[in-house]
Amino acid sequence: MTEYIIVIMAAVLTNNFVLVQFLGICPFLGVSKKLDSAFGMSCAVVFVMLIATAATWPIQTYILDTRGLGYLQTIVFILVIAALVQLVEIAMKKYMPPLHKSLGVFLPLITTNCAVLGVCVNNITEGYGFLKAMLNSLGAGLGFMLAMVLFAGVRGRIENNDFLPSFKGIPSTLIAASIVALSFMGFGGVIDGIFGM
Repeated sequence: MTEYIIVIMAAVLTNNFVLVQFLGICPFLGVSKKLDSAFGMSCAVVFVMLIATAATWPIQTYILDTRGLGYLQTIVFILVIAALVQLVEIAMKKYMPPLHKSLGVFLPLITTNCAVLGVCVNNITEGYGFLKAMLNSLGAGLGFMLAMVLFAGVRGRIENNDFLPSFKGIPSTLIAASIVALSFMGFGGVIDGIFGM
């Protein structure tokens, strides 16, 4: 049980895909202007990460590895993720039109979100079984959500401040993102300290 908690905590805090591994930066910077759209995008990414892992892990384990086709991993994973994102987009357009409209172009970009592909590849590379792979994906998705929601709050605060003209817009956003990323370095020893690893 402890090892499952460690997998989730590590994915959320110490190996955060956005703030530590720098994967998924495009939606992190693009959709984090408003809290509701950041949360909606995060929920979509969590869902896609979970279903992508549920689809790619068996494909890798039972098809690619058994037939000696492991070299096709990246291509197959991208195709599976693209198909899953299209299904999510169709469902969101039908059942949640306001959220679909607020996410705009960033929803189809989940297809190219390297955090989704990264978590699927990481699950295979780390040698996780199916349950650990799903828990790692859940933790990675929750870590993505944590980063998005935190940064939406930070951006809400910095939008209302006066900066030098050269720092307005993207420069202030990138500086704020780097400070938030630096704050996650403090979690580096937390899991070691709690679980004695």
